[in-house]
Amino acid sequence: MLEQFNESVAFIQSKTQVKPTIGIILGTGLGGLVKEIEVIDEISYSDIPHFPVSTVESHSGKLIFGKLGGKHVVAMQGRFHYYEGYDFKQVTYPVRVMKLLGIERLLVSNASGGVNPDFIVGEIMILNDHINFFPGNPLIGKNIDEFGPRFPDMSEPYDPEMILLAKTIANENDIRIAEGTYLGLTGPTLETPAEYRFVRIIGADAVGMSTVPEVLAARHMEIPVFAISIITDLGVPGKIKKVSLEEVIEVASRQEPKMTLILKELISRI
Repeated sequence: MLEQFNESVAFIQSKTQVKPTIGIILGTGLGGLVKEIEVIDEISYSDIPHFPVSTVESHSGKLIFGKLGGKHVVAMQGRFHYYEGYDFKQVTYPVRVMKLLGIERLLVSNASGGVNPDFIVGEIMILNDHINFFPGNPLIGKNIDEFGPRFPDMSEPYDPEMILLAKTIANENDIRIAEGTYLGLTGPTLETPAEYRFVRIIGADAVGMSTVPEVLAARHMEIPVFAISIITDLGVPGKIKKVSLEEVIEVASRQEPKMTLILKELISRI
């Protein structure tokens, strides 16, 4: 696997001179942050050796290299999900590649369902913890010692300093912000009412189909992580209704400018 990572990195470095210090993963309906990037180079996933290719219509499938908030960044415009048929090592492959490209921090966004009764549709939630309910872990198998230890600590999955800074930025700009625990499930079905109740009972505030595997891989490599979620629907008793992908994308797109402001300002201040 390490040889494959190095081949991917060598190809990417042959296509761009950008040396990113910040990695960004953009979630469903949240690709608009790319418009804020001073784009220098774009590389299609399909061109990169050993790189997975996104099969989700709302994920465009490109690595974007450029400047944002005065920093050199690499952004994944389109991520990979377990429900697409990839294993966890494939889902997290880009995070490993970004580490080898030189990133020092990882910023992640997603769209999720809220199970906290205090949430509203369109709530912006900063992740301060997560529960891994995927049927596996990207670190299962032979450990790659060059990346990190066999048993990485997960007492701080999300970086407290970046969380505090993001909350400060939100307050300065009168943006309503929440903080909570995200639970990762496989999808691609949305949850039943009983599953939503279960997710809430075991301690989560939101549920989604991504993020957790990437964060596990990043923390294995000791990359500080900041993650933010837009609550696109509610799994709260009395507020559950049928939801389509189009509705999820519509809510995410509506709230995206606020999330983009937070991320852009966060990058400029770290």
